[in-house]
Amino acid sequence: MQLRCRTRWLALDQPVVMGVLNVTPDSFSDGGLYAAPAAALTQARRLLAAGAAIIDVGGESTRPGAVRPSVAEEMDRVLPVIERIAAELDVVISVDTSRPEVVQASCAAGAHLINDIRGLRAPATLAAAAAAGAAVCVMHMQGEPQTMQQAPYYADVVEEVEAYLRARIAECRAAGIAADAILIDPGFGFGKTQDHNLALFRHLGRFTRLGVPLLVGVSRKSMVGQLTGRPVGERLAGSVSLAALAAARGAAVLRAHDVAETVDAVRVGAALRSPLEEG
Repeated sequence: MQLRCRTRWLALDQPVVMGVLNVTPDSFSDGGLYAAPAAALTQARRLLAAGAAIIDVGGESTRPGAVRPSVAEEMDRVLPVIERIAAELDVVISVDTSRPEVVQASCAAGAHLINDIRGLRAPATLAAAAAAGAAVCVMHMQGEPQTMQQAPYYADVVEEVEAYLRARIAECRAAGIAADAILIDPGFGFGKTQDHNLALFRHLGRFTRLGVPLLVGVSRKSMVGQLTGRPVGERLAGSVSLAALAAARGAAVLRAHDVAETVDAVRVGAALRSPLEEG
């Protein structure tokens, strides 16, 4: 299996790790640490050396209650970083954005993948990604980051998230995005209670049958905190445990802050995969 990423291909025969590079002042885990382009490039080098196959650059914090930056602010944060990574490092560059202007400018700067928490629901964003020939990751989210954790409800969370992702795949295909350029993400922690998160995780196999690679992002999230009782800075063991389980259940891409440890975990998980694994 390979993912078409504009001018390059990413092999997904074995699961790979997407390293998180937040260039925001207010992200839940590492806000402000890599806001300066030089610091961001140094961290990108560390992520690549640790084994990241993708570096995901984010200029908008999507933690619950976060204030959304303006388009200009988001571009000021991500474009210098994307340009420097593209010029100096051999790695797939993802940009975590929902805005068509940022999609267009980021791809012009060297990005290969659009990672949209809003699932490319905005027609202009979908059109911009298709026009750029970018790979896309469509995520499920109920509501918006500012309000998504205010009493989320589903009659059947697995059925509803699966149906949503199937529909988004169809919309991407209709817009001209190739099937081999699409990732899906169930959106752990985005408009979901802990029970919803656990139900989705137990049934990850359902999502691997949608015909495109599955991305799982649980690194340092409140899901891990609720399971372990640990604060954000002490969630490594819980995060890599879930990464190994996700890889064993068919995830192709694991989004993580702690790349080296997650690379090891997904190797273990991938070795335990069964062709008979049920969702």
